[in-house]
Amino acid sequence: MNRPPIVILTALDLEYQAVREKLVDPRPHWHPQGTRFEVGRLADGRCRVALAHVGTGNQAAAVLAERAINAFRPAALLFVGVAGALYSHIALGDVVVATRVYAYHGGTSEDDGLKSRPRGWEISHGADQIARHIARSGSWKRGLPTGSRDCEVRFGPIAAGEVVLNSRVSAHARWIREHYNDAQAIEMEGAGVAQAGHLNRSLPVVVVRGISDWADGTKKTTDRERWQQRAVANAAAFAVSLAEELTAEARDDARRTTTETREPAMPETTRNVAKGNARVGVQAGTVYGGIRITPEPSPPVDLAEALAGFHTRLQRARAAGHLDEDTYAAAEVELAVADKALETDTPQSRGTLTLALKKLRGLIGDVAELAAELAIIIGLAQGLS
Repeated sequence: MNRPPIVILTALDLEYQAVREKLVDPRPHWHPQGTRFEVGRLADGRCRVALAHVGTGNQAAAVLAERAINAFRPAALLFVGVAGALYSHIALGDVVVATRVYAYHGGTSEDDGLKSRPRGWEISHGADQIARHIARSGSWKRGLPTGSRDCEVRFGPIAAGEVVLNSRVSAHARWIREHYNDAQAIEMEGAGVAQAGHLNRSLPVVVVRGISDWADGTKKTTDRERWQQRAVANAAAFAVSLAEELTAEARDDARRTTTETREPAMPETTRNVAKGNARVGVQAGTVYGGIRITPEPSPPVDLAEALAGFHTRLQRARAAGHLDEDTYAAAEVELAVADKALETDTPQSRGTLTLALKKLRGLIGDVAELAAELAIIIGLAQGLS
């Protein structure tokens, strides 16, 4: 488990607890300056998560985000919490993924009024693509209570300032509408986290917010109705699915980079000549040791048959001690999801199938033979029309 973790930051205790409940065996990790992180792995995969509570406000979020980046060198940084919706068509409990984070308090005060000086940070293209795929597949909702599964994932800008907005008619609210009217939600930490990510070689940063109120004066009512708890549960469920997939993609990138680095350079042209009844089996330069030419095995054609065969080899890997019991159990869960998705042929089921196989890849990535076979199966799944 030496892979870079995903750092998840939260502002409120209830947000922290919603994410912590997703971790297996979380253990404290103390920063020299006193910040307490908890590091654990997600129950459904080998993704490690470093979790911290940063308190409210962009400044605190920026400082502790920078501290987390330096301590863990993460594959990505997520901020998970609640937010107020700026439009009434966004339902309580919906999840908003920030495509852009506005630091909306920047401006200049002149004789004729306050002039906005917009500043914003966009989500990285790769992280955006992965988040949208997870949203389309709907697989992230599997662990939610039945009543929460009708929530939607929305993608759009989020405004991050330094005050709690709880009015549609205040000067603060008018300022947001006039200068940032494409923002879907408002909160208080996203700008600090986005800035920290931007200053660290474009580290992928994703702000995931559950909608707990409409920022319209009804916050006390919605809080009494426990919408904060419901909204952050939805946001945490989406965020951990995103963390698993970001980890799998980071592992693939590292594997591709290693392969490209180690691949020896071949001469531009090698010509071998065969005389008499001889036949050239391979064009090569200097060869050391013996050569045996065998036909390359054909990949399995039937996806259901390939999954069944993989299940058998998974059992053998466990019996041989290549997989521990926890990893094997988690892998079986994803195989079951893949089998179920294969029973129907819809765009959503195909997305669920591919996502389950990628999660499975994250689990068995250290077993080379299984990983190679699963890569072929994923190719077959992605080739489904």
